[in-house]
Amino acid sequence: LPQSLRAIEAELTRWHAAAVDSFCQDTGISLGKIDLIGFHGQTVLHRPEKRLTVQLGNGEMLAKALGKPVVYDMRAADIAAGGQGAPLVPVYHRALAAALKQRPIVFANIGGVANVTWIGRDGALLAFDTGPGNALIDDWMLQRTGAARDEGGALAATGRADLSVVAQFTGDGFFESPPPKSLDRNAFASLDLRHLSSADGAATLVTVTATTLAMSQAWFPEPPASWIICGGGRHNLALMDVIRGLMPQVLTAEQAGFDGDAMEAEAWAYLAVRSRRGLPLTFPGTTGVGAPLPGGILAEPFARGPRTAAQSCL
Repeated sequence: LPQSLRAIEAELTRWHAAAVDSFCQDTGISLGKIDLIGFHGQTVLHRPEKRLTVQLGNGEMLAKALGKPVVYDMRAADIAAGGQGAPLVPVYHRALAAALKQRPIVFANIGGVANVTWIGRDGALLAFDTGPGNALIDDWMLQRTGAARDEGGALAATGRADLSVVAQFTGDGFFESPPPKSLDRNAFASLDLRHLSSADGAATLVTVTATTLAMSQAWFPEPPASWIICGGGRHNLALMDVIRGLMPQVLTAEQAGFDGDAMEAEAWAYLAVRSRRGLPLTFPGTTGVGAPLPGGILAEPFARGPRTAAQSCL
């Protein structure tokens, strides 16, 4: 990493250590009772076509700071094997779906980028990025209003979507490409919305996110019985209204019995355990990798250096 990014990585890692301490205090869980930590870090570059993905976060530093083993860098093995390196959460979505009766079912995660996990009647997985999630909306809000996000979708609810701009977005070749496929957070950021008012721009970007989610159905082997919406995007009520107008049987994570705010963190803990046990994190249907593949690097708090998590089982 360049020196500037190394400094940012160190600071980011210290923030994560503080976050773990804060979590333990807030929940009353003793750090001593934690056996393993899954560390995602912060993605700053994702170019799977060049077999390149970069997540800032020093797993060895975090392990030493907390005195606990840490599994990190969970995308790299998949990227090196020719996979997309994303999404990684689908195997956890399948574990959650075991509590639900309906099949097929889709988990739609709306983070910076939106992605879907289709789970078939027999547990088959198909997952891929569908298009922009919250990233472009957040960037638009910061640029136009100085706010970090459109809280509750309040601004978008007062605007009117420019359907010609929506068509420009959805006409991109990415949406015609079959999965596996994944996106960088800044994909589509170059499209020009300067002619739109703040409210109309927010409404347009909300419509883009919802429309590209709906378009993902073209790749499903079978129509889903229901959609479960996860991620921060479910808090955008304007976005949820558009989604409900495009897809039947739409539930939020909470309506399905899950904690939507904790799901990503839960997933990384689940992936860390799978990694430690040498179990696959990615699959042909989720990242396009040739065969189910384990991944992740294990950093022990008092070890001399990192090992793959699978090596720690030997």
